[in-house]
Amino acid sequence: MKKAVVLLSGGLDSSTTLFLAKDQGYKCLCLIFDYGQRHKKEIKSAIKIAKSAKCDFRLIKINLPWGGSSLLDRKLKVPQYRNRKTIPSTYVPGRNLIFLSFALSFAEAQKARTIFIGANQIDYSGYPDCRGEFYQALKKVIEKGTKTGVQGKPAKILTPLIDKNKSEIIRLGRKLGVPYELTWSCYSGAKTPCGKCDSCRLRAKGFKEARTRDPIYG
Repeated sequence: MKKAVVLLSGGLDSSTTLFLAKDQGYKCLCLIFDYGQRHKKEIKSAIKIAKSAKCDFRLIKINLPWGGSSLLDRKLKVPQYRNRKTIPSTYVPGRNLIFLSFALSFAEAQKARTIFIGANQIDYSGYPDCRGEFYQALKKVIEKGTKTGVQGKPAKILTPLIDKNKSEIIRLGRKLGVPYELTWSCYSGAKTPCGKCDSCRLRAKGFKEARTRDPIYG
């Protein structure tokens, strides 16, 4: 069976991506990152999702001591409303590049030829490392900077949700049987989602447009 590495955060997009990869016949190896984020709730959700999908997972703990994001520094307030022409303070410097570097190393070691990431550039917070052009540029790096790349067999990074809006992602996930009640999107780690942060608002918008109830609320 073909193997794939899947970056799993525990949110809507990455969980849908995992189930899509499984549906396409991949044996999925999940990478879950503890990078010092404000709360561990999304990590717990990611582990539950991986177990629900019956997929092996690795929890990778890394340290980003320089901060630079309101998701890392508790002294910084997570924004509730913002100008979408600017990159929000929740952007973590180089996060996807760091995660994908781990994923590339893991994929080469495990002889997996494919990496899945649930990046999206439609209903998203404006992070530069979620855009299609970033992944196109990274393709060249993989070809030139990895063993499999220089041997002519580079790992592929697939972004199947890159041009879908949240409602399209949710409808797809429903068909795939994604247990959305196990996912967590909110930037806070409270018992229930805050409903005010950017991630909560995008999630609510998606379920509303998909005309279905968000099961996270029971």
